[in-house]
Amino acid sequence: MAWRVLIVEDDAPMRAFFAASVQRSDQLSLVASVGSVAEARVWLDNAAHGVDVLLTDLGLPDGSGLDVIRHTRLRQSSCEPLVISMFGDEDNVLASIEAGALGYIHKDATPSDIAQSILEMKAGASPISPMIARRVLMKYLNLQSNQLPDKARRAGVAINNESDVGGENLLSAREQEVLELISRGFSYAEIARLKDVTVHTVQTHIKNLYGKLAVHSKSEAVFEAIRMGLLPGRG
Repeated sequence: MAWRVLIVEDDAPMRAFFAASVQRSDQLSLVASVGSVAEARVWLDNAAHGVDVLLTDLGLPDGSGLDVIRHTRLRQSSCEPLVISMFGDEDNVLASIEAGALGYIHKDATPSDIAQSILEMKAGASPISPMIARRVLMKYLNLQSNQLPDKARRAGVAINNESDVGGENLLSAREQEVLELISRGFSYAEIARLKDVTVHTVQTHIKNLYGKLAVHSKSEAVFEAIRMGLLPGRG
């Protein structure tokens, strides 16, 4: 079965470029290609329509792609959104992730075959442009360094015990290993192969660490883990 893709992009040549890439893949099926928030909502509101992947721009003529992501999550809860935008600032990236995006690609770094990024996302990866990833990670590191002293004081803990404040022992050893691998972009299948376990076992570990971190996606898990100091070299 081919993954059903909805494209929301107001620039006609760019929309055609994305559509052509999707249509070249026998693992993907282009179900609609529209240029505005309103058109996307009308399509999503039709009960007969189904979508597995939302590929959306943020800067649309009648609103934001964030509105499309939120509407998609309401109407098609299993759909996985991927943002491709000229906006590369931390606020837009974080807002997209909070809205439900599982990947974020800057248009200046758009891959020649966008279909491959979509397939990687469906396999468990979270495609994100390196430039954007670095900016977001730096913002979280700065937030963490500013917040840890306040947390320690409120908890009555000395600053030299910051590892306890960050929740160092929150995850099991295997959950920690899986977390580090998903933070590096490995898919479920790749993690299973590396750790010589089944994909089901990997999914169980991920479900457990999601619960412990109180998150709902791989992107959220990585960012929350960075904030808490759970990823090596980031605390």
